[in-house]
Amino acid sequence: MKTIFSGIQPSGTLTIGNYLGAIRQFVQLQNEHDCYFCIVDNHAITVPQDPATLQHNIRSLAAIYLASGINPEKSTLFIQSEVSAHTQLSWMLQSISYMGELERMTQFKDKSSGKEGVSSALFTYPALMAADILLYQTNIVPVGDDQTQHLELTRNLAQRFNNRYKETFAVPEIRVPEVGARIMSLQEPQKKMSKSDENEKGFISMLDSPKKIEKKIKSAVTDSEGIVKFDKENKPGISNLLTIYASCTGDSIESLEEKYKDRGYGEFKGDTAKAVLHLLEPIQDKYEQLINSNELDQILDQGTKKATETANKTLKKAYQAMGLGRK
Repeated sequence: MKTIFSGIQPSGTLTIGNYLGAIRQFVQLQNEHDCYFCIVDNHAITVPQDPATLQHNIRSLAAIYLASGINPEKSTLFIQSEVSAHTQLSWMLQSISYMGELERMTQFKDKSSGKEGVSSALFTYPALMAADILLYQTNIVPVGDDQTQHLELTRNLAQRFNNRYKETFAVPEIRVPEVGARIMSLQEPQKKMSKSDENEKGFISMLDSPKKIEKKIKSAVTDSEGIVKFDKENKPGISNLLTIYASCTGDSIESLEEKYKDRGYGEFKGDTAKAVLHLLEPIQDKYEQLINSNELDQILDQGTKKATETANKTLKKAYQAMGLGRK
């Protein structure tokens, strides 16, 4: 049994892309591995947040995790800021991180480009991400392909710490799901679907109403050819819808191409919407049962307790290795 860690920011309601590319994989992984799933609220405050909205998003994300199939008897679900070891180890890892490698992080460049008064936390947060992972002696980190650069830095920091001081951290491996790993925007299919997209038509929220989901898919950008065929370069919109449809149903893209070869985009889009709705309906029902329940708080309390115990063991080892505090 290996240890798996993954964290998602509570910066908005998760999209169908988050579910297909990550959470659904988590549900499968928890049956064979020791899994830690974290709501990384400390990462969220690297950019300004409304406090009330942030607290709602934290709770909502926890409910979505559970409604999607994360089982608290098999996995540890917790909130990052409730386990203080994360920020403690982050500071220690910052001390062995180099300015040059942090400056090379693509996400920092993207999020800081053209902005004044960029938070220093936005610059150093890869060290916090590394701390999140290394505290649990993580063996595997399932991530989207846009996060592999940060994971490479995490691996480098683990190896650097182990070599400079003593063997303390497991060096995690990166796992990118092959199918549905990169669901694209419905309006700009050249870029990844994001819950922070300013254009709401570009993403499908896991909590969107059936009517809204149908409307978004029917208005998705396609092309004028009228042929349902997977061709990422020349038909990015249709290719994206095929990926969504196939990921929701388990059908192969080839079988869907054959099914719709003599049909128009209208029917194809309508059936894609039905596939998404069929997938999300039971998740949304379970979410409504959990969001304001005591059960949700009990599960998070349980997760915080277990995560704290595990994280503090690693933190103590790291303190001793660096020579911090008293013997």
